[in-house]
Amino acid sequence: MTQDSLTKPKPTAADIAPIADAAARAIPPVWPLASSVAVNPYLGQAGLDLATTAALLARVSDAPATMARSWYRERIGNGSITDGDLAAALAACTVSPCPASVAELKLAAQRPHVRKDPLPTIADLAARVSGIDWPAIIAERLGHWIAGWSDEGQALWAAPQGKSAFRAWQDVATHDLTPEIAGLKGFARFVADAPDSAADALAASTARLGLPDAAMPTYFHALLMTLGGWAQVGRYRLWQAELAGQQDSTLTDLLCIRLMWEDALLAQYRSPIHEAWQDVVAAHSAPVAPDADQIIDAILQEAAERAGQRAIGETLAAAPASSAAVPPALQAAFCIDVRSEVFRRALEALDPSIQTLGFAGFFGLGASHRRFASDVHEHRLPVLLNPKLTTSSGGAELEDVDRAARYRSRAKRAWGRFKLAAVSSFAFVEAAGPVYLGKLMRDSFALKKTSLPNDPMPRPDPALSLADKIDAATAVLRAMSLTQDFAPLVLLVGHGANVVNNPHASGLHCGACGGYSGEVNARLLASLLNEPAVRGGLASNGIIVPSTTLFLAGLHDTTTDNVLIYDGDHPSPAHANAIDQARGWLASAGLVARGERALRLPRADGAADVAKRSRDWAEIRPEWALAGCKAFIAAPRSRTSGKCLEGRAFLHDYQWQQDEGFGVLELIMTAPVVVASWISLQYYGSSVAPHVFGGGNKLIHNVTGGIGVVEGNGGTLRAGLPWQSVHDGSDLVHEPLRLSVCIEAPVEAMTAILERHEGVRALFDNRWLHLFALNAAGELAWRYTGNLQWERVDGQGQTMMERDLAA
Repeated sequence: MTQDSLTKPKPTAADIAPIADAAARAIPPVWPLASSVAVNPYLGQAGLDLATTAALLARVSDAPATMARSWYRERIGNGSITDGDLAAALAACTVSPCPASVAELKLAAQRPHVRKDPLPTIADLAARVSGIDWPAIIAERLGHWIAGWSDEGQALWAAPQGKSAFRAWQDVATHDLTPEIAGLKGFARFVADAPDSAADALAASTARLGLPDAAMPTYFHALLMTLGGWAQVGRYRLWQAELAGQQDSTLTDLLCIRLMWEDALLAQYRSPIHEAWQDVVAAHSAPVAPDADQIIDAILQEAAERAGQRAIGETLAAAPASSAAVPPALQAAFCIDVRSEVFRRALEALDPSIQTLGFAGFFGLGASHRRFASDVHEHRLPVLLNPKLTTSSGGAELEDVDRAARYRSRAKRAWGRFKLAAVSSFAFVEAAGPVYLGKLMRDSFALKKTSLPNDPMPRPDPALSLADKIDAATAVLRAMSLTQDFAPLVLLVGHGANVVNNPHASGLHCGACGGYSGEVNARLLASLLNEPAVRGGLASNGIIVPSTTLFLAGLHDTTTDNVLIYDGDHPSPAHANAIDQARGWLASAGLVARGERALRLPRADGAADVAKRSRDWAEIRPEWALAGCKAFIAAPRSRTSGKCLEGRAFLHDYQWQQDEGFGVLELIMTAPVVVASWISLQYYGSSVAPHVFGGGNKLIHNVTGGIGVVEGNGGTLRAGLPWQSVHDGSDLVHEPLRLSVCIEAPVEAMTAILERHEGVRALFDNRWLHLFALNAAGELAWRYTGNLQWERVDGQGQTMMERDLAA
């Protein structure tokens, strides 16, 4: 300890609080399995570029920020990444030292990047000198406790609630002798003697560790990273609290708990690790800056993305399919989800009178919904938003039936818990096991029937006023660019997945619906748009919907490519033939879509086999979900119609000429684009750093607390996508590229929106997203270069320099 550290005042709780809070916000949230949504694992690093993020992550974890060099070398070798791509990426580099030329960059790419280990924690240092695996012990004890404390109904004996995380842990840790048996003397007494306040305990441990202010940010970040998904659960609690205008201390409590382990270990092993610990403190005190290898890897990643953008540009620049303009017989609005692109393309190819549209799958209605026979309110809207209305399935006429069904459901849950209880499980299996033989056979041979949700029609509860209904209908139709030329039948198609034995099933549902299927919002909107009084209000707002037009909701099962039409919601004998025709078209499109998807799925023997996968309880890849996503396109459908985007593009219909004041454009750039970035970057992180940002191996998953999964029987919670969701067993199926956003709108309008929204601008300025403006022909015309600046590009997204080098 230096003389300066002896004379310097000890940090107070107030001093440390903002630093701890900043470290907490560097961690991404994770949603529970029942409503899991894709989350950007780099959410806390949005203000940093890729190279600096690589340097930060290298300090606090062993998570790389880019692929291994061999991945880029292969693409340079086969010509996928051209010299023009490398030159453009090199020119866009904003950190130093950069290679001096493309030749130097290619030479650097031939050298392996030997990544350094992250800075050790005190637990790591103590393990080296003692031979005791303290990091594993800490992970096991904290994982065991957090799983019980944060349980959402899975545990048979729930942990006591009502206390903060820190106080609840203190109660347990003062009676847990495991650390002392492992060799940490007096740990229970140390915990018992700690201050009752987590903030005070954090300040006391920080002072004893001798941490200067400069070292705290990344050291705190590193400690939270050792908690894996459990830290992300804490961040989720903070996210939800702030969305409701409240606060939550769970994550900073977990930081305090983890720091107290460090404090106790340093007290026991101070002498043998003192010098190494001082080196660690000095390293954490240094500014975060990328080294030459991290800069080179970031440039190579940029080059790979430039190559992907060329492919997008070539597809968009291709001549549009020629077709005679005919009045639409069917209009079908699908979610912008990339899986819809395959189905929409197949559906449109059947008949020129079929028109499809793309819009966020919650259809602009942020509903907190209670399903029939359920006690749970499901937030079927993007997690960035608060619910606008509450809804339930069925009206007053079904209230008694609903209540009785809820009672039966509760009894069924209680029976299920009894079967698993320690006092009854063995006796139950002994007595009732043969009864389950039929179920076992059905599951083993994938004979179980699956069905799409078909609850009674949802209704707002309480009811909306007519003015609110008209305002909602007007806003949604304008945002969909659907304000004229209505077809006799308009389908609003949400989506969901129908699988068995899959803890991550909700991750296959609609991200715009909070990890639930999208039929509720689609049915609500169809009901609004069919109401005569609402249509009268729409007419007053300049949107004339013919009396002969019927809106119906549908649900696209993305695993089987079947579509259910909820025609019972609005019976219309006059539309019977149109509905039958639509069913035929949807069935034919589903067959084509399954055939295309079968080419990508491992072991898929044609279109028929794709549908069976949803019923197979041993199938670890029922579908690829959003794997492969690389582009977001907001433009009229005519720009992409007939062009194969391989199920890799989010397609949002948008006509800027109809968007007075660019309010719809602002909504697109600040909501669907941000949600798509979360999806893209979760797939990116789960591919480049699967051991840190991925969900692990499905084959050894165990659900814990109803929150998430662990591998084996405990330890660190695994957040992110399972390895089988991005890898086919031989190679990655997701190409880790940051999303390219292509919008047909004036650059001045987009610049003004970026100027107003710093968070969105940071994503583009630091190239977590790439932004392009399309011209009137639907071609790439302008590239956003950061700092509210643009550069002109050709139809393939290349500058003059790139074209010259490519030639």
